[in-house]
Amino acid sequence: MDIHTFFVDLPHGVRLSCRAAGAADAPRRVVLLHGFPEAAFVWDPLMRELGPLAHCVAPNLRGYEHSSAPPDVQAYRAKHLVRDIDALIESMGGHVDVLVAHDWGGGVAWNLAALRPQRLGALVILNSPHPGALLRELRHSAAQRAASAYMDQLVAPGAAALLASNDFARLWATFERTGPAPWLNDEQRARYRAVWSCGLDGALNYYRASPLRPSAEELQRIELPASVVQVRVPTTVVWGLKDHALLPGLLDGLEQWVMPLQVQRVPEASHWVVHERPEVVLRAITAAL
Repeated sequence: MDIHTFFVDLPHGVRLSCRAAGAADAPRRVVLLHGFPEAAFVWDPLMRELGPLAHCVAPNLRGYEHSSAPPDVQAYRAKHLVRDIDALIESMGGHVDVLVAHDWGGGVAWNLAALRPQRLGALVILNSPHPGALLRELRHSAAQRAASAYMDQLVAPGAAALLASNDFARLWATFERTGPAPWLNDEQRARYRAVWSCGLDGALNYYRASPLRPSAEELQRIELPASVVQVRVPTTVVWGLKDHALLPGLLDGLEQWVMPLQVQRVPEASHWVVHERPEVVLRAITAAL
């Protein structure tokens, strides 16, 4: 099934570059949100599989590829990211059957599901911590604080230039932290290079704007109101247990914030479960549909 690309101009002045598959008038809709340091193209294989079942749209989040990339760090606070996807869904008719999200895309999706549950029929989260669990673990788990130390490196001055140096060597290394990544072939590498060459500061602004990182001054003062943590949308969490940055403790106690909830642990997968076990992810999405 063909993937087609287009732009969506949102009412608040943000433009999102998007990829899509499936008939636009299909009775069911799926939106897929990528994370760092990826882009919308990573969803192409899944969208080709889902296209006969639903109209699928994968936006490049603000700051990525050819989407709007405001220079102000505060433009990457959660409320602005949620507004983008809320407006995107509004442009699709106001409701999607399944929202699928990985990594930073999941950070947006958790907030959207809490604040605008009427937009979603179901939520599928892939290795992306619920904000309540992340706050708890950063405060009380030395292991998670150590695993999250990379966040502080990503907000350091000159981080974008450092990541781009030596043909993006440090970014490639993130994919192979737990071993070889056979899915990362020459074609995939070329697509990543094309996205990263558009600039990395927009992507890094997500970390700069977030108080949920180990050294953030606000970390000990944050209070998360129920309106931004309670999710009452049917949710499936798929989690690669070999994730070196997001530890399994982030799954503990999720049911206090999310209901109804299913958690599927994938022992042999890492943070890159979308690439390593696409069939598991596909089953979760089709079940949600």
